[in-house]
Amino acid sequence: MGYVLILAEKPSQGRAYADAFRNAIKKDGYIEVEDSRFFNKRVFITWGLGHLVELVEPEQYKGEWKRWSMQTLPIFPEHFKFQVAKDKRKQFALVKKLLHSSSGVIVATDCDREGENIARSIILLAGAWKKPTKRLWINSLEVEEIQRGFQNLKEGHDYISLYREAQTRQFSDWLVGMNASRLYTLLLQQKGVRGPFSVGRVQTPTLYLIYKRHQEIENFKSEPFFEWIGDTTVKNGQFEAKHKEKFKSKEEAQAVIDKHNVVPGENKGVIDRIQKALKKTKSPRLHSLSTLQAKANKHWKYSPSETLKTAQGLYEKKLISYPRTDTHFITENEFNYLKEHLSDYQSCAGVTLELAYPYPQRRFVDGRKVQEHYAIIPTRKTMNLNALSVKERNIYREVLLTTLAMFAPDYEYEETKVAVDVNKMIFEKTGKAELKKGWKVLFGKEEPKTDSKKEEDAALPQMKEGESCTVNVKLKEGMTQPPKPFTEGHLIQVMKNAGKDVEDEEAKEMLNKTEGIGTEATRAAIIETLKHQKYIEVKKNIVHITNKGGTLCQAVEGTLLSSPEMTGKWEQYLHKIGQSEGTQEVFIQQIEKFIQSLLESAPSSVGQLDVQVKDKVQSSFMGTCPVCRSGRVQDKGKFYGCAEYQKGCVFTLPKTFCGKKLSEAMIRKLLNSGKTGLLKGFKSKKGKSFEAYLQIENGKLTFEFPGRK
Repeated sequence: MGYVLILAEKPSQGRAYADAFRNAIKKDGYIEVEDSRFFNKRVFITWGLGHLVELVEPEQYKGEWKRWSMQTLPIFPEHFKFQVAKDKRKQFALVKKLLHSSSGVIVATDCDREGENIARSIILLAGAWKKPTKRLWINSLEVEEIQRGFQNLKEGHDYISLYREAQTRQFSDWLVGMNASRLYTLLLQQKGVRGPFSVGRVQTPTLYLIYKRHQEIENFKSEPFFEWIGDTTVKNGQFEAKHKEKFKSKEEAQAVIDKHNVVPGENKGVIDRIQKALKKTKSPRLHSLSTLQAKANKHWKYSPSETLKTAQGLYEKKLISYPRTDTHFITENEFNYLKEHLSDYQSCAGVTLELAYPYPQRRFVDGRKVQEHYAIIPTRKTMNLNALSVKERNIYREVLLTTLAMFAPDYEYEETKVAVDVNKMIFEKTGKAELKKGWKVLFGKEEPKTDSKKEEDAALPQMKEGESCTVNVKLKEGMTQPPKPFTEGHLIQVMKNAGKDVEDEEAKEMLNKTEGIGTEATRAAIIETLKHQKYIEVKKNIVHITNKGGTLCQAVEGTLLSSPEMTGKWEQYLHKIGQSEGTQEVFIQQIEKFIQSLLESAPSSVGQLDVQVKDKVQSSFMGTCPVCRSGRVQDKGKFYGCAEYQKGCVFTLPKTFCGKKLSEAMIRKLLNSGKTGLLKGFKSKKGKSFEAYLQIENGKLTFEFPGRK
């Protein structure tokens, strides 16, 4: 019992900690360290593999809960049970052994709610809950930051409330997922719609946002509009001005020019008013994860999950700070080290900076707005960009340039607003003359685009008030345009800003405070879940809802499952738990009441759905069942199974067989042709690889080996 155990979240994190210490010896599954600068005795560093511990399946509470039936709902365990993930048992056994032999634990998982949950769940299942704990809380894996963190460890018990908050969210999501997924799958089956349907606290409101935009586009009726354009010629040049009104018909438009005795074609006019103003644009805010994801999707078409994975890799390479952050601010400590390393960053990015702001600006530096993490910024370490992958290079350079822009001059331009008078009918034009490129020079062709049309206007010719001009007046016809479909980057922002459409003021306030539905760390995974469930498809970076996704949205329409309001109310109380102002028991009771209410109301609402939803969900069908010959084999989530299971057919196929993942294409060929092609990558019980054909005999999956019949 003579050593302290440092519990990291994953091996790469554990190795990063070891790099900050002297006398680190790597062992199988852990690292032994002796460094008197930080510890007065030996320490061991070990790790999870992400979530070593998971909630058990419903049937492990009660056997009857294995069957999907309305009679077995609701599923409310008296106490939640955990188990070790099958493929992580070896590491858990080692961690458990090290925990029991230690004198205390330093929780060193990611410093957020989920990281706290991962560590505490391992400690609890290992039976080491009573061990004294400290907490490492850092935002970078740099050696200096790690060492500083270990010299200033926090009291472990101060973070238990974060664990309770995350665990309560975990329990609640399990309850909603298990009950609502079965409920809507069974109800839609009664309508003739094949399943299964996965329903979740966050994924379903997100899906409904996509569905609502799809409906807005589909139901949009484009209408014509008319506007008067005045091609204006002055002594020093020409420009196009517009009358500010738009008209629904040619008759309305004609009435206006008739009123002013203006004719289509050439008219005499006068420059009535010229207003000039010096405008300055500040550099973009420092990146949070969501803004980085949105930028990467817009500029390089990276999915949010690709951006997060890439940023996480850069974090583990010690090049950027912790990426799962929702803030755009840093503290003065970060500002000071960034300033000290400006030359390194410029050299790395291949740019030259004009230093205009050597002091902290409140727009970027505000310690009051930094809680768990600060904005995504480069660390003290830099690397040759050519040593990185293309994705890493793009993301890292974006972080570098956005950070450097904080020190650069403002972008400056002169804005000119001109009013042209044609018989008291006014035509207007705004122009822009660039005065100083400022921070934009850093980005070059990668310059962030603004949504402001004013900044995109070209410079106007020189003119003066009272100057005569000729104005060629012409009628321009246009058509109103539907809302734009979501890209994945846009969807991230929509999720973050979902609170603006919520009517309940308290829920809206909490959604705004927690920045929408989902978190910075989970939004990318939510989108990937929607793809995996075949609720959405992404084609050419545009998010499309599938028939299956639309069917579920019709079923949940009008319930809290279709609204971010539910997430807002949940987050409101979960936040209280994190602040030790609420209890897990009260929250779970409210969730159970919500589910009970859903069980009572959903059958009626789904029963009233238009029967045209029947047979919409065909994409999950793999083929005809080889056992009952009437049912159709479909994706059941963790396995493939016959849709006639309620009539007694128990035929199933696994998604992984002898160590090899079976794709949909393999299953379709197996069911439709009786045998797959020759497949490689199977593993025997002794761990040896082999190849074989798969076939079905007497309802069971069997091998046919090459050369045998």
